[in-house]
Amino acid sequence: MASLVSPSPTPCPLEEIDVSRAELWREDRFAALLARLRAEEPVHFCPASEFGPYWSVTRHADIMQAEALAHIFSSSYTLGGITILGEGEPLWGDDLLPMFIAMDRPEHTGQRRTVAPAFTPSEMGRLGPSLRARTEALVDTLPVGEEFDWVDRVSIELTTQMLAILFDFPWEDRRLLTYWSDWAGDIESARDPELGPKRMKILWECAAYFTRLWQERQAHEPRPDLISRMIHSEATKSMTPQEYLGNLILLIVGGNDTTRNSMSALPIVNRLWPEEYAKIAADRSLVENGVQELIRWQTPLAHMRRTALEDHELGGKAIAKGDKVVLWYMSGNRDEEVFPEGDRYIADRANARRHLAFGFGIHRCVGARLAELQLATLFDVLLDRGLMPVQTGEPERVNACFVHGYRKLPAKLVRSPA
Repeated sequence: MASLVSPSPTPCPLEEIDVSRAELWREDRFAALLARLRAEEPVHFCPASEFGPYWSVTRHADIMQAEALAHIFSSSYTLGGITILGEGEPLWGDDLLPMFIAMDRPEHTGQRRTVAPAFTPSEMGRLGPSLRARTEALVDTLPVGEEFDWVDRVSIELTTQMLAILFDFPWEDRRLLTYWSDWAGDIESARDPELGPKRMKILWECAAYFTRLWQERQAHEPRPDLISRMIHSEATKSMTPQEYLGNLILLIVGGNDTTRNSMSALPIVNRLWPEEYAKIAADRSLVENGVQELIRWQTPLAHMRRTALEDHELGGKAIAKGDKVVLWYMSGNRDEEVFPEGDRYIADRANARRHLAFGFGIHRCVGARLAELQLATLFDVLLDRGLMPVQTGEPERVNACFVHGYRKLPAKLVRSPA
């Protein structure tokens, strides 16, 4: 069962700490190491890891500073992109995928502007009623008092439905979106000599499917789905196959993992702190804040990576041009200097919105509003029915340091304490 504080790893010299090790995330043992780095060396150099040498940035303020200096700390796929994995060179042939989150200005700006209108407040207003109806329909199929897999029945289904609507994707094939997302975000498989090529084959199958959809819609008038928006935008209508796949992967993973893994954390925090859910049940004005706190506590993408374009001092350390700099959002969101009792879920935390889970600066998550709406809708529907999801068994966690999430989570619905 999930515990309040991750078990402490075997003590080791500071210079040997490597928080990129997959088993730390699979076994939920990362928190103590990140806390130690925040306390002792918040900008820390790891000279050797499975991903090569890298800097860890673990305090909220230092992460914010690096994010604000996009002209110094690059996201470009040509230098390694946004994960600790990348080196700016293909691993298995044609697998260097441009996407706007892994671009610097000005290329980033034009491509981001293409999809941003799909996530405006007016679009959220348009999508809200159907999202509410689908969430109600799903919750009403769930058993009360019986164990089931919350990830499969709730988190995956709700987020996959939403992605299918955003892409106007064939409804009967919508679970392919989850399948592709899981492969795309798996940085451990990406570097494996057997699984890496298999992963790319699967992702190019994704590209082939979406290319058919592109060709079918190319002659049509503009529509609000994301494919149509890309077809009719000057910034994206002439994308290479690699750019098309890269941006599809970005939108699929971004639309799936942030919401899915935050949703999956709800039964866990309810087991650990049921009194916090009771606060929300007693005061429904806390729903939006409770959503922000859930996203902060879970932090569904554990890190973003940058590459230094020039020598620069960060947190008192000399970062050299070309260095790999890993911004541990997971750590910044537990920084006690910003979030007292940061390992706890506190529904009425005054500054929950200061979390870094959506990033900061020019690369802040374009779909943040939609993620918030999906989570708030789930809270509202559950509370309307007087239901609380509670973890009942050990989760199966993602085996990697990028996507911080769950493959399975046993849970049950019980009557709300308020």
